[in-house]
Amino acid sequence: MSVAKSIQENLHFLLAETATHLALLKDYLTLPTATIPMRLLDRQGYVENLKLSIHNHCLREMSSSDQDDKDYQLLRSIEVIASQLERIVELSRDAVMQSAHIQHRGMIKVKGFLAMLNRVNNGLASIEPALSAKDTRQALKIGKVERHLDTAYQKQLKHYSRLLKKEKHPADRISLIMLAHIIEQMGNAMLRISEAIISASMGQHFSTDRYHAFNASVTELKTANDIGRLEFTPIAETKSGSAINALSSADEGSGYHAIFKDGRKRKLKEEKQRVKNWHDIFPGLAPKILAYQKQGDSAALLIEHLAGQTFEQILLDGSDKLLQQALNHLTRTLSQIWLETKTKKPVSAAYMKQLAKRMKDVYAIHPEFRQPAAGIGGVALPAFDDLLKQMQGLETGVKAPFSVYIHGDFNVDNIIFDPQEKRINFIDLHRSSHMDYLQDVSVFMVSNYRLQVFDPRVRQRIMDLCHAFYRFARAFAREQGDKGFEIRLAMGLIRSFATSTRFILDKSLSERMFSRATYLMERLLESDSKPKHPFVVPVKEIFIG
Repeated sequence: MSVAKSIQENLHFLLAETATHLALLKDYLTLPTATIPMRLLDRQGYVENLKLSIHNHCLREMSSSDQDDKDYQLLRSIEVIASQLERIVELSRDAVMQSAHIQHRGMIKVKGFLAMLNRVNNGLASIEPALSAKDTRQALKIGKVERHLDTAYQKQLKHYSRLLKKEKHPADRISLIMLAHIIEQMGNAMLRISEAIISASMGQHFSTDRYHAFNASVTELKTANDIGRLEFTPIAETKSGSAINALSSADEGSGYHAIFKDGRKRKLKEEKQRVKNWHDIFPGLAPKILAYQKQGDSAALLIEHLAGQTFEQILLDGSDKLLQQALNHLTRTLSQIWLETKTKKPVSAAYMKQLAKRMKDVYAIHPEFRQPAAGIGGVALPAFDDLLKQMQGLETGVKAPFSVYIHGDFNVDNIIFDPQEKRINFIDLHRSSHMDYLQDVSVFMVSNYRLQVFDPRVRQRIMDLCHAFYRFARAFAREQGDKGFEIRLAMGLIRSFATSTRFILDKSLSERMFSRATYLMERLLESDSKPKHPFVVPVKEIFIG
């Protein structure tokens, strides 16, 4: 994309004006005059107008229908750069004003402050060429200004803090510490500019940590000889905060080389270990980990790209034949996994405890769900929280008679079926563990129900699938002598129906899901008071509409 001339020119003027402000600050530190603060204040409106002009032009460009994702990212990056340049200008003015408070000018270590400002100047000079060429190496150098300024600030802080103890001119020493801190903050602005240029180059937002992890990961991808020619396509962003992208060559038809997933180190480290466990337990089910990189609190995984479609894609867009084929392979695979990983150790999923921990988040999104106890025509309607407390008591001592190795987050978009190879694969495995198999069953059923698709034909497919999956799980339970199947499944469904509403803003769908959780609670508690009538999950009533 060729950036509009008006944007280029205004950005050039803004860079020049930022450099002018830094020069005036350096002059004031070297030889203060009364005119410099006034000159800075007089130029304030000009800088703001330049930034607003850049933002407005970028907005008009982004509203154009012929912009692709990379064009959008470039324009967003330019907006960020303009805002951060204005921030540096503001900090320059603040630094002059802070410096004006210093009574004893001889206390200023001018050389140290000028060295810090020269770092910023050098970074500014690199912005235009780095942005024009989308040069990530140059962008990283710009970002290093932040680290250099932080180091310089720490030295200044240590020096002036030590002198504070001498009790001579303490106000000046405090002002000098504040001055150093103001200039140090310019480094943060330079880091944001660096990341904006990297993001423009990559076509989506990248922090420096994320870019380093990405760069280190793809060097281990043998099929990608030229990193610069890799296409980076966003696939998803998980609720746990990870971003998932597909890597492919710029050549058309080359297909994906791998999946790049980055996020919090703890989550990805867990996933790496869980994938290893799956390879040991059930080889071929989980994708291969091609590379793992960590940087601070962040980490990245380079994962084998798996052919096929997610179960969600097949459910929504696939033929009836393909959906049935996928379901058959899924249930067959699950039966094998459950039988091969089954242990005799009883285990509790603590569904109600899980639900109680998440209710604060549910109420934050849907405060209307927090209703007091009420009554209709003499019929008591207890509050949801009261029902939950009763359910927690009911769950005490409820355990699965055995444990199996489960996925742990068994949503329809975490299951892949390849019809060519007739193979099921699992992805997003950081929650896998030995647990009650009904946790996966209940999550799968509710993840189908909560799909925000309202076409009657598709909704009917979803309901039919839920019923079929229930029949499969019930048959497995009977074969294994699992007499608590219905009660634990109901508890799992309650947990999933209620907690999933925190991700759904559609009022009608979220209310239907929450009502189903409430209804199942009431039915379970009622059944507990009538031991002669064994509880059965009302699947037909729950999974309809």
